[in-house]
Amino acid sequence: MSGRGSLPEGSLFLGLDSSTQSLKATVLNNELTIVASEIVNFDSELPHYKTEGGVYRDPADDGHIFSPTIMWVEALELLLEKLKPKINFGRVVAASGSGQQHGSVYWKKGSHAVLSSLDASKSLLSQLKDAFSTMNSPIWMDSSTTKQCREIENAVGGALELAKLTGSRAYERFTGPQIRKIYQTEPDVYEDTERISLVSSFMASILVGSYASIDETDGAGMNLMDINQRTWSKSVLKATAPGLEAKLGNLAPAYSAAGRIAPYFVERFQFDKNCLVIQWSGDNPNSLAGLTLNTPGDLAISLGTSDTVFGITAEAKPSLEGHVFPNPVEPDGYMVMLCYKNGSLTREDVRNRYADKSWDVFNNYLEKTPPLNGGKLGFYYKDHEILPPVPVGFHRYAVENLNDVSSDTLLEREVEEFDPPSEVRAIIEGQMLSMRGHAERFGMPNPPKRIIATGGASSNESILKSIAQIFGCPVFTVQRPDSASLGAALRAAHGWLCNAQGSFLPISCLYQGNLEKTSLGSKLAVPAGDKEEDRELHQKYTLLMRKRVEIERRLVENIGRS
Repeated sequence: MSGRGSLPEGSLFLGLDSSTQSLKATVLNNELTIVASEIVNFDSELPHYKTEGGVYRDPADDGHIFSPTIMWVEALELLLEKLKPKINFGRVVAASGSGQQHGSVYWKKGSHAVLSSLDASKSLLSQLKDAFSTMNSPIWMDSSTTKQCREIENAVGGALELAKLTGSRAYERFTGPQIRKIYQTEPDVYEDTERISLVSSFMASILVGSYASIDETDGAGMNLMDINQRTWSKSVLKATAPGLEAKLGNLAPAYSAAGRIAPYFVERFQFDKNCLVIQWSGDNPNSLAGLTLNTPGDLAISLGTSDTVFGITAEAKPSLEGHVFPNPVEPDGYMVMLCYKNGSLTREDVRNRYADKSWDVFNNYLEKTPPLNGGKLGFYYKDHEILPPVPVGFHRYAVENLNDVSSDTLLEREVEEFDPPSEVRAIIEGQMLSMRGHAERFGMPNPPKRIIATGGASSNESILKSIAQIFGCPVFTVQRPDSASLGAALRAAHGWLCNAQGSFLPISCLYQGNLEKTSLGSKLAVPAGDKEEDRELHQKYTLLMRKRVEIERRLVENIGRS
């Protein structure tokens, strides 16, 4: 079946991405070529919320980080207004979206009636501003629920049991522990809530004018869903909060339709009344779709506000670190993922301190310092880190005798500071060495066949070069660093096709044999070195990685969150 013939001539597919710092849109035509894109940056375009990086940090509660729910509503309206002159909404046959994972929204009792009868002559903001039992949405950066994590793990027989059941041990940012914290600390809010949405299902709910289901892929980021059965786990629900299942609604496959677009958008923005809204999912699963990642030996590295490493696998083998989610575009498969909180904001912090607040200076430093950085290892945690679970802090070590081949003899001493160029290389090498160490421990391919890099920093050639050297494989990039909204638009087309067919079809039938003619193809950015010196460098990075993992283990023992 040829992909292009299967989508109606002249049709458009809208993909949105509600991320930490912005709301983005990517529009694909029936040839799967990007015809329009738009962005609303929360801090600069909605300054009245006074967010920093799209979030609020609670000065009284360490690690408590959240966003104003209503800001996302206002951003949606603004984005559609900005997109209006660029495309004819009447040609959009399907829309879907991506939401930052784990974040949650609390609809108050009686809100479904408001949502289902929106008046097109009024703004969404004015009609939904009182629809929530709390105005604050806990998000993935939050790390204030360690107590709730341990309680849930203990209730089901320990961290590994919870991982086997739900795909991950309890993580502070996961929605289950966040819900439990609200139930314990704000019981009135919990009691007054009729529906809990993820950011993804929240945005889908607005578009269909009714509560949209949580999809099975994003639902796996909650510590609440049985990863094998793909249903809510009774034992974990019970351990989390009473009466929770009724507040969560049903789960749905990511490729299914949430419904037709609400009359509000037909009247206000002239969408066609038959426009389908395909289930939204999380940002990492949407990136997986947008990168057309469908070969088990490939890994993707997304360099954004958070850094993530992910790949695909045929079976779920959860462990004490990392995550297993259902694959959003392959119902029988899974995606595996590692997540780091200290991503682009921490790189920017190092740039501001040591590189005159300039990426040009930063890249120049990275280019002029030799690989391995003379054995200088840096651990930069501007925020409480997820992997490893350690608090805010900066730790620097000088590793000696790196030219010896056995890592047992590598000695390190802690130092106060490096020179500025070495600081720059230390943050980049440190992040990549950490990713490689955890990826290998988690059973991801070593070395990978190739790495596809995405996210804002993937346009930085110096960083890509480090990735290729440290992982020992070629690095590819895609045409657009915002693979989540692109993936959402592709998933809109895929969901439309499955719906038209009346059954699931592999997503690859949309682009098979045509990938290079679409906006989805990837290109080689940095080849794997195949000279003897490249192999030697890779070997030394392997030693440095083992040393880093060993120091990391000590940090966790001494200062980690238990």
